[in-house]
Amino acid sequence: MRRRSPRRLLGVLAAAAVAFSLFSSAPTAGAADTATAPAVSTRPAGTDARPLSTSTPVVFVHGYTGNASNWVTAMNVFRLNGWSGSRLFAYEYNSYGDNVTNARGLASFVDNVKARTGASKVAVVNHSMGGLVSQYYLKVLGGNTSVSHLASIAGANHGTTSAGACLIYTTCRQMYPGSSFISQISAGDETPGSTRYATWYSACDGIIIPFTSTRLSGATNNNVACQTHLGFLADPLVLGQIARFVAS
Repeated sequence: MRRRSPRRLLGVLAAAAVAFSLFSSAPTAGAADTATAPAVSTRPAGTDARPLSTSTPVVFVHGYTGNASNWVTAMNVFRLNGWSGSRLFAYEYNSYGDNVTNARGLASFVDNVKARTGASKVAVVNHSMGGLVSQYYLKVLGGNTSVSHLASIAGANHGTTSAGACLIYTTCRQMYPGSSFISQISAGDETPGSTRYATWYSACDGIIIPFTSTRLSGATNNNVACQTHLGFLADPLVLGQIARFVAS
């Protein structure tokens, strides 16, 4: 049997390290390639073939330690579904700072996108800790008036015990279940305004614990049979569902 090369062994070890960590790193090159599949693979079964409404700008909000590269596959899927690349934007923030500051930054970012595109509203798609940033913006800062759709992918919307591994950082303390930050965004109406809300979550997540933390009262909550926390970022079927949700 042919021996594995040192480079391949290093690749296997690196992949294992990422899966074990809390970090929301970018999809691998192999995973990103799935977004180049025919558009039909991104459309959930049972949907019709009506043209999508793809004029709404989309703002993607990454998770803990993430960055814009996390959204390579998602942006490809949105382009396959008719979006122009000029209407797809990725917001980056400081994962180790304060999610109140991060939410205020998101508010400014959305205002800039609206001014740049001439749109009255944007759609927000978040992942992991990006759920906290988004919820604070929509609920506490009144951002729901500027957001037509909110899609939360494995969002830490009610916290995750995994944040216990990084409590030296303010953002992780805010992300821990029962924090004053989570109490603030969970109190009362979790889905304020006329914004349409939807979440995608899975028992196989492994990072959002409990995995039901993602669900929002008043949202369309989609239980995915089995998908990992980082796997969501490279899942063309789920990302296709989200594209159609935003286009609805």
